[in-house]
This record gives sequence, C-alpha cells and structure tokens, in this order.
Amino acid sequence: MYFYVKALHIIFIVTWFSGLFYIVRLYIYNAEANDKPAAERDVLQAQFNIMIRRLWLGITWPSAIATLIFGSWMLYLYQSLPTWLMIKIGFVLGLYLYHFSLHHIYRQQMAGKFTYTSQQLRIWNEVATIFLLAIVMLVVVKQEMSLVWALVGLACFILVLLGGIRIYKIVRGK
Repeated sequence: MYFYVKALHIIFIVTWFSGLFYIVRLYIYNAEANDKPAAERDVLQAQFNIMIRRLWLGITWPSAIATLIFGSWMLYLYQSLPTWLMIKIGFVLGLYLYHFSLHHIYRQQMAGKFTYTSQQLRIWNEVATIFLLAIVMLVVVKQEMSLVWALVGLACFILVLLGGIRIYKIVRGK
C-alpha cells in the first residue's frame, strides 16, 4: 500500500508545482497587460482571468489538497519521524504559506487590483523553485546531507536565481 500512496503523492506534487510555477507567470502577464491600450488590455485580462481561474481552482488547489492527503497518509504508514523528515515537513509548511500568498494575489487580480509589479512577481515566482530544491534534496539525500553545506548550497542557489532575474531584467530592458 505504501508505494501506491507514495506514487499518488508524487503525482500530485508534480501537478501542484506545475500549477505554482505557471500561475505566477499568468499573474505577470496579467499585470503587464495593464500597460497596454484599454481595448487590448481588456481583451488580454479577460483571457488571463479565465486561464488563472481554471488553473488555480481546477488544478493547483486540488493538487495541493491531494498532496496533503497522500503526504499525511504516508506519514501514517511511515510511523517514524527522522530528522530529515521533520525538516522537510517544515519546508512543506513554508510551501503551503507560499501557496496561500499566491491565493491572496489570485483574489486581488480577480478583483482587478494589481499591487505587485511584474518584476516583483518574477522574484516571487522563484520561491517555489527554492522550496522544490530544498524538499527534493532532503528526500533524496536524507541523512547524507550536511546541514551546513545544505544551507550554503541553498544560499548560493538563491543568489544565482536573483542574479538570473537581474540579468533578465537588463536584457529585457534593451
């Protein structure tokens, strides 16, 4: 039974992350549509709102819930909480907080409020990548991982992501 539950957990993790990665891209495009002439803006935002609503409510939220159900079921079947798993659960809780922050942006954009710039949303988009890296490394490497090197590696990864965002902004501005 454990491996069936694990397989379903992984499947819903993949669909959840797909939704998390793509939803912010749609938020960015929706926010950038504000800079277009009124007629073009209205058409674009109407289409983006449909896409955002379907992705968020039809794929991302259900996947987040299924991930939680199958992950909890795995914990029940696993019946042990080694250190790496407790740390992973901490990152997963952070990921759900990130998910809720995206829901806040969803509600704002559906109401026609755009409080974040496309640049701020691009940076926020990378938070899911950081969680993905941390969680996968914990699950795969487990006890072999040094906490110090893991934190150094995560910090370096974050710096590389921020550098990439800055370079993209420079290239896009030209």
